[in-house]
Amino acid sequence: MRQHDETMLLQTPFHSRIAKACELNQWDDWKGYTTPHVYTEVEQEYFAIRNSTGVFDLTPMMKYRITGPDAEAYLNKLLTRDIRKIGVGRVAYAVWCDDAGQVMDDGTVFHLGENDYRLCAYNRVMDWMMWSAMGFDVTIEDETADVAALAVQGPTSCSVLKAMGFEGIENLKAFGIRTYAFDGVILMVSRTGFTGDLGYELWIDPDKAELLWDRLFDAGKNFGIRAIGGAALELARIEAGFLQAGIDFVAAEHAVRMGRSRSPFELGLEWLVSFDKPIFNGRRALLEEKKNGSRYRFVYLDVEGNKPAEHSFIMKGSKVIGTVTSAAWCPTAKSNLAFAQVESKYGNVGEVLVAEIYYQRELQWTRVLASCTVIEKVIFNPPRRRQTPAADF
Repeated sequence: MRQHDETMLLQTPFHSRIAKACELNQWDDWKGYTTPHVYTEVEQEYFAIRNSTGVFDLTPMMKYRITGPDAEAYLNKLLTRDIRKIGVGRVAYAVWCDDAGQVMDDGTVFHLGENDYRLCAYNRVMDWMMWSAMGFDVTIEDETADVAALAVQGPTSCSVLKAMGFEGIENLKAFGIRTYAFDGVILMVSRTGFTGDLGYELWIDPDKAELLWDRLFDAGKNFGIRAIGGAALELARIEAGFLQAGIDFVAAEHAVRMGRSRSPFELGLEWLVSFDKPIFNGRRALLEEKKNGSRYRFVYLDVEGNKPAEHSFIMKGSKVIGTVTSAAWCPTAKSNLAFAQVESKYGNVGEVLVAEIYYQRELQWTRVLASCTVIEKVIFNPPRRRQTPAADF
């Protein structure tokens, strides 16, 4: 971990390179770390993801290492998904709930070896993980500061990694893991990401972070490589239909008001709930919800016009039935997309609702009632995302 004043935000191991590239000097606070919001221009960074290669510093993501004889059994109780089906060298998306079946967080599970896992999360959940570990022979370590990470995303990302000398990287399947020797340490590469495009995530010892950055950008100079900030990543993840904790749902542990947290069913994540395993946190409550129905439904909306429906109310006739959680005009999908939580009796695919949109131009606010249609799934899902071998671009 880099030295810092106690009143300042932490800096990731890539900060010396990031600060030099961040021309606009616009920064975010991500779990106590200084991270770039925009380097140069949001549109340029977004189109790097979709047309070439965008590089995003993932280091602040919470990373927990779970080892020990009961690691698999422990995670199978903690998470709603059946962890036994995730083979060594594979990654899976998962959620975990409290006893009331409300989502605590979502993240990715890396199966690194026998009874050896890494759980990546948005929120700090060490207390919850330790409480849930009672009775299990496991060791849980917070290795957030011990692992530097970069997301390398976009159609030329595989070509960049091949130019770095990573043999066979094109044959790595989606959600797979490979390791490579890199200047005396092990570099782990996973075919994962938060952009819905062809992409990889690189995991390495922090002492080699600057060298990794330098070699990556040197290899990518002929492939349109560009550093991207949080604003461009946000646009890409909405276009891809990915949920974001703290934006699309409130973690059950952080919810102050009753009824503000959500279950996996209410977030459209019922496919992550495995009732065919005997026990997991929230199982009884989720079985009850499956039997009696949910309060809310998570829907994707194709919104009329080009004004993003950020923070809009969703109406059916004159009745407010829900709210928008994420929204953006998505250039590649050529669509005005929104995610919304609506009352469960609404939101069937094809149903037409209304978004109450407010936007400001030159100090004047304008109200628009925009028609929006419930769509089955997001529009952007290119074949290259999962194509194996990954194509050269």
